[in-house]
Amino acid sequence: MTDIIIIGLLLLIVVLVYKKPRKKITQPTGGASSVILDSCALIDGRVIELAKIGFMPKKIIVPQFIVKELQLLADGRDSYKRERARFGLNVVQQLQNDAELDVTIDETQPGKVTTDENLVALAKLTSAELFTTDYNLNQVATIEGVTVLNVNELAHAVRPVALPGETAHVTILQSGTNRDQGVGYLDDGTMVVVDGAIKDIGKSIQVTINKSHQTVAGKMLFAKKVSQPTIKAKNQTVASKDIKQRPFQQKRTNNTKKRSHIINSHTTTR
Repeated sequence: MTDIIIIGLLLLIVVLVYKKPRKKITQPTGGASSVILDSCALIDGRVIELAKIGFMPKKIIVPQFIVKELQLLADGRDSYKRERARFGLNVVQQLQNDAELDVTIDETQPGKVTTDENLVALAKLTSAELFTTDYNLNQVATIEGVTVLNVNELAHAVRPVALPGETAHVTILQSGTNRDQGVGYLDDGTMVVVDGAIKDIGKSIQVTINKSHQTVAGKMLFAKKVSQPTIKAKNQTVASKDIKQRPFQQKRTNNTKKRSHIINSHTTTR
């Protein structure tokens, strides 16, 4: 009898354990394979090409409050902001028309004070990455633990590396900080500060890279002008010697002619 009671209690415990409700795992609406676009990313426009070649997630979230922000700017009086905002709205349409992309207009309102705060909050809520070119938003989102995709950082990262000792052709566009410095840019947009190039503004000169310096805005190169070829300098030296010798040769020729004239006159007199 006692054994039967014990067996019954054990069965009851087993039934209660299996009937215990299990916690449901809620999946976020975004996920690690999704990305949120802000107004700067849309106005920039490079997101279209990055999405096409697969350098970003195929699932794209455009917050409704970002669309409204662009719409307000597109209806504003500032002509420059108006054109850029209209371009941003056009970018949204192009992304939506791409059959390989999953574009969602998210109507979630996190209820924060600023747009940047709403973007960070939405990224946390959806567990999505944040695509932006805004430096300040990039810093804040990183501090908050949100993964940021910045196309400017990508562009800086894939730039060709110019090593000290290499030569390049640079067009000097403006003066530098120091009195004799000139400033130009490589084809990829890297700034080059050239010593002794203040008189070469508007000219394309050959320079030798001395060193590089990494800044917040990107990489800055320091260089010096390449001296003129030695062959050209020798030709100029020879030419200058010829110019100096010509008067002496001319004088010698005149003396020879004069001496011949005297001899001929003496011969005739005899």
